[in-house]
This record gives sequence, structure tokens and C-alpha cells, in this order.
Amino acid sequence: TIMKQILLGVSDFKKFFEQNGYYVDKSLLIKEIINTTGEVKLITRPRRFGKTLNLSMLYYFFDIRHPENIELFKNLKIWQHSDIINKYCCKYPIIHLTFKNSAKDSWDGTFNIIKNRIVNFFKDHIYLLNSKVLYNFEKTRFEKILNEEATIEHYETSLVFLSELLYRYHQSPTIILIDEYDEPVHRAYDKYYDEAINFMRIFLGDGLKDNKYLFRAVITGILRVSKESIFSGLNNIKVFSVLNHEMGDKFGFTELEVKQMLDYYNKSKYFNKVKAWYNGYRIGKTENIYNPWSILNFVADSESEFKEYWTQTSTNDLIKQELRKPDAEQIRNELTKLLEGQTIEKPIYENFVFTELKTKKRLLWTLMLFTGYLTFTEWLGGNDYKLKIPNKELEKVYRDTIMEWLEEELSISGETLKNTIKALLDGRFDDYERGLRKVMQDKFSYFDTVYFNEQVYKAYLLGLLAILGDEYELKSDRESGEGRYDLAIIPRKFEGENKAILIEIKRIEKKKPNENNDKFKARVNKALEQALQQIEEKQYTKELLNRGWDKKHILQVAIVFAGKTPYVKGKI
Repeated sequence: TIMKQILLGVSDFKKFFEQNGYYVDKSLLIKEIINTTGEVKLITRPRRFGKTLNLSMLYYFFDIRHPENIELFKNLKIWQHSDIINKYCCKYPIIHLTFKNSAKDSWDGTFNIIKNRIVNFFKDHIYLLNSKVLYNFEKTRFEKILNEEATIEHYETSLVFLSELLYRYHQSPTIILIDEYDEPVHRAYDKYYDEAINFMRIFLGDGLKDNKYLFRAVITGILRVSKESIFSGLNNIKVFSVLNHEMGDKFGFTELEVKQMLDYYNKSKYFNKVKAWYNGYRIGKTENIYNPWSILNFVADSESEFKEYWTQTSTNDLIKQELRKPDAEQIRNELTKLLEGQTIEKPIYENFVFTELKTKKRLLWTLMLFTGYLTFTEWLGGNDYKLKIPNKELEKVYRDTIMEWLEEELSISGETLKNTIKALLDGRFDDYERGLRKVMQDKFSYFDTVYFNEQVYKAYLLGLLAILGDEYELKSDRESGEGRYDLAIIPRKFEGENKAILIEIKRIEKKKPNENNDKFKARVNKALEQALQQIEEKQYTKELLNRGWDKKHILQVAIVFAGKTPYVKGKI
């Protein structure tokens, strides 16, 4: 038999069978679409999680005009459910529409594309024009839409209009499939938000609300845009987001599906690394969901390279924009915690109103969760969830973003930063002090020194260290021995001259106007000694010793800040 091929970027279900593509069987989604509550289902998932392909599968399954498509499902899981096949397969007329790549920088440009897409789904049913079921005035309206001569009202109500005609002709209610419904809204944010929202509200509202010609509607997108803005008055809608249990395994790959694929392509030996890089998503109660786009790219890569496949395709603009704002200090602090592998607790607001992002910083966490930049590990009740970075691919994105922020906003060159960190790792404390001063010189004015405490310095140092990457584990505020150390940098491998580093941070008053140099120096030294002593006395090395590190491979470092100037002392 000929090896099945990975069809990257193909989202037409039928092509997988025509072109001998490797298809991960998600056909049981059909059963869930029929059996779960809600005539209208809004399914939100991150980009490239298989939404378009799944809608395409639904199209081929239900389409009344092509009974031969039943053949496509013969070897799939849904075939075991003969009751569903007999009752529903190839029995419904379908309106299939995508808003993917529909958004331009102006509403006129966007509306022209949307108009074009509407023309296409009318063209798909052009046979209606020659039928006996249409009145003359309906034919005229149909033709006007096709010729792009209709009024905006006719385009706004085109969904409900066509579904009635299809019902009359086929004597069967319509299925409406809409892909990436929220793309025009994302792009409209900051530009033509009101026009986009108003159009979508009427278009979807009329097409989906109390539409007696409708059997089911399935709408996909990345975010649930708040009911008020688009789905107002729609009481027959049920939302399935990453927080809902239903359909948990129908978008993205499960661990079993990934193992089978790696096995098929003789790449099983990479499983553990694949898991670290691309796994980590949780949807409802379903854990270990893998990013499908990254998996397909990895399997298709003849060199089997571990790269950021998913994030290369996306615009992280909105997130990057938010992370770089001067007042995003708190968010960057949380991010460094996440980069240490910790979880953070945040409220998540399912009803997302885009325009509120400006005033409500906390909405950023919702955006990051729904777009796939974070995942959740636990629901804490109410709106509260524990969040974490899903995998290494995303960790790398955050590191790069922080790096860009340091380079662009704080104009710290990557080179200087790398050299400074290398000095610390090598135990060259004088060089580290010099580098750190250079890095912090005029940069700390960026922060409000009134509120300075050890926490702020620590967050800043963590931010600088965030670029360390994979070979090191970063920890802060962890219990060890008799207390909590400030920072630890632990190599993931014991080898050669690798050293683990424990850092204690102190803050003292700046040099006073009447204080002479010797007195000031004495004060700094005293604080440095106290910090080093604290590491000893409180046995902060205990955790590392328990993990098998020996004393001579643990560096103990004190950093004392007098205002914005750091002083460093270390011992081995």
C-alpha cells in the first residue's frame, strides 16, 4: 500500500480521500451535533485546531444533493451508528459560508468580500432559479443578489431568505454552517467595529433566530463575542468553548491519535519530545489535547525538527501589543511566573466584548486562553481558573516577546543581556554586576520607583532571565530548608561545570546626601553579607542538595539594590 500523505493546509474533507491523505477520524462529531442541545451551536477553538475541516465534513455528510457522499463515511467511526447514517446522511440542504480572510482595513473593503461570499452561496444553489417553487419577485431578489445589485438589507437578510427557498424546494429544513464568524469583528476592533457588529447582528440574528426553516446551525470562531453584540435575543444558541466538556476531543488531537500518527510515520521515538513541545491543552474535562497544526508539520518535516510551527502562522499582534504597554508591568510579572512553570489564578469572562479590552486589563487573560496562548488546569468555581503555558512551543513565544520588549521598549540589546547572564552562569560576579548596571541604568526609570520593593526588583530580574530558555529551570519564592529563597536558576542537566544558582535580593536606601563613600560602601557590604548569610542560615541549598547537586556546583549570589544601582557579591 502507498503511504498516506500529510495534506498541510487542506481543509476540504473530500480531498483527504481523493488524494490519499492521512485523516484523523473526527466523524463522531456528527453524532454530537445532532444530539447535543441547542439548534444553533457556536464552537470556539484556537486557530488551526481543525474547525474548517470539521465543518467541511459536516457539509459532505448532510448535503442532500450528493447522496454518493455516503461512501466517504464507510470506514469512519460514525459508520457504526447506522441509525444516524440512515436518518440523517445526505438528507438536508446546506448553506456553507466562511468569513476566513474576509477582513480588510476598511468596512467597505470587508463588506465587498462578505458580499462576494454571499453571492457564492447563492450561486451554489442557482438551480432554484429554474424551479417552480420561487415566485417571480423572489427570483428578482435572487438575481439581484447574484449580480451584486441588491440593497444592504437584502444581504443582511440573505441567510433567512435562502433557507426558506431551500426548505420549499427540498421539503427538508436547512443546515447552516459558518466558519470563523468572528474574523471581521477582530479586524474591526479599533477601526470599523460598529459597522461590522451591526451587519453581523442582523445577518446572523435573522438567519438563526426563530428560523422555522432551520434544522441545525454550526458556527465556529476563536472567541465568543458577547451576546449583546451579535447574538442578541438568540435563545436557541448553545456555546461550546474550550471550557465546555462536550466535543472536548473533536478539535485538536488526542494523545492516542498522536501516538498512532507517529507510529504510522515511524517517528514514535520522538513521542516524549513531541509531548513536551506540542501537548498541554485542556478542553473541558479532556486533557492532553495536542496542537494539530504543529503535529502535522512536525510529522511532515523530513528533518523532524522541533520548531514553532503554530505560532509562525499567526499574528500575535494583539497580545504583543498589550504586553508591551508601560502599564503592563503586572501582566509581565505574571508571565515570568508562568515561564517558571507555575500556574496563576485568573477570572475568565466568556462573554468577550472586544472594545472593553482597552479599559479592562484583566480581559487579556481571557483572550490568551481562548486564542490558545494559555490553557487551564483547573476550574476553581465561579469565573476563576488556574492557567498555565501549555507547552514549549508557547514558552518560546513568550520568551521572544519579552526579549523583543526589552530590546525595543527598553533598548537593551540582546547581546548585552546574553553576555550579562553568561557572566552570572560562569560565576564572574564583577562582570555580572557591570552588565546588570548597564542593563538597568536608564531603564528602571520606566518603572515607578515609589513602589519599589524586593518584589519589583525580583520581577525585573526574572524578566531578564526569562530568555534563558530550555536548558534552565527558573524558580522564585519557593520553599527550601527553613524559608523561601528569592530566585533559583537550575540547569536541567548535571554535567561538566554546570552550576545551579541561588539568588537573594535586598534593598537598601540610596546613598544619603551627607553620607561619605566609605560609610555607604560599608552599608552595601553589610547588606550583601546578610543576604549571603541568609542563604546559609535558612539552608536554601537544601532543595538542590536533595536533588543531587553537590555544594561545589551551587553558586550563592547576593544582589543589593541601592535605589536603581545593583551591587553583587557571590560565593561558591
